[in-house]
Amino acid sequence: MEPTVKPKAQAALWFIFITLLIDITGFGIIIPVLPDLIRKLLHGDISIAARYGGYLTVAYSLMQFVFAPVIGNLSDKYGRRPVLLASLLGFSIDYLFLAFAPTIWWLFLGRVIAGITGASFTTASAYIADISTNEDRAKNFGMIGAAFGLGFIIGPAIGGVLGDIGLRLPFLAASALALLNALYGFFILPESLPLEKRRPFDIKRANPIGSLKQLGKYPAVLGLAASFILIYLAAHSVQSVWNFFTEYNFNWSKKMVGASLAFVGLLIGLVQALLTRVIVPKLGNQRSVILGLLFYTVGLLFFSFATQSWMMFVFLVPYCLGGIAGPALQSIITSEVPANEQGELQGALTGLMSLTSIFGPWIMTSVFAFFTSKQAPFHFPGAHFMLGAVFMLLSAVLAARSFKKEAKRDNDSKQSI
Repeated sequence: MEPTVKPKAQAALWFIFITLLIDITGFGIIIPVLPDLIRKLLHGDISIAARYGGYLTVAYSLMQFVFAPVIGNLSDKYGRRPVLLASLLGFSIDYLFLAFAPTIWWLFLGRVIAGITGASFTTASAYIADISTNEDRAKNFGMIGAAFGLGFIIGPAIGGVLGDIGLRLPFLAASALALLNALYGFFILPESLPLEKRRPFDIKRANPIGSLKQLGKYPAVLGLAASFILIYLAAHSVQSVWNFFTEYNFNWSKKMVGASLAFVGLLIGLVQALLTRVIVPKLGNQRSVILGLLFYTVGLLFFSFATQSWMMFVFLVPYCLGGIAGPALQSIITSEVPANEQGELQGALTGLMSLTSIFGPWIMTSVFAFFTSKQAPFHFPGAHFMLGAVFMLLSAVLAARSFKKEAKRDNDSKQSI
């Protein structure tokens, strides 16, 4: 029988940190070479590759939208550990499909498999919620960002070097790393959700519509839903187009792309592992969210007008400072939900993220492709960053309104007692 004794919080936090670090390193390895692989399979140019890069992300996200609530609910019934291990095995299989793909359709098949099983961040977020108190919640969620940042230092740097040796070698390395991660989790990672805090699996709640309806029970969470959607949409102006934009605008090599992503990882790691621990306690969760979203907005606005390579590195500083918003947001929403519904909550949030990832990559890659094509009324490669800045600013406005309404509800509740 699987041990269900709740681990000591600090030790468990480091276990999940290492698991996520290995996971993100594997993902980061393939980033510098994926555009070249798509272009090779299609025998097309960078604009066509960008469109298909967006379609691949849509395929992954569509599967995530459907299956993330199922995975989240399964983790509430069976625990976080087995779900996380299944996710890591799914990624290993996905990377193998990418490594040996003879046609573009193999890439789509691999992405579908990863989308069905891919719940590493969903489950990790529920895991951290399990072991956190209200006092250290934001700080602990910052560890996810730190793992993300460090993985993006290591992964793209390795991917850039391996990509120069062979185009498909980074995918084999990523597959091996995901498999090793699953083995690490099997032998080392403890379970965080005790048997007494689990709940039965309910198919009515384990679907995208049912999980979003469950959010309605928590006004503070539901009020931030629109803000979340805009944040996720805006993020795709960077996530889905960075490789294509920098290669097109500055003729960056795979090594240069890897170096830039390593710098992103360094900044994110510093912000979420160190700065979050200082700023969030001083400003509070709500002010940290608003400040972070404004930093994101400024960074995206600067990206849109960058004309030289060095500008992208400088402008990454305000953009990555926006990372203080994420842990503060997670702290706000997870503190509203009981332990046996944390998996469902994270599944619903992943569903929201996946829903925007169906449209976000398509929107951002299409905007980039259009404004770099001959059909565009004017040449503006950074148009997608500008659109992302607009979305991020709207998100800050909606979050501020939601916080104001929540404060009014709390005040009314106190007066009625």
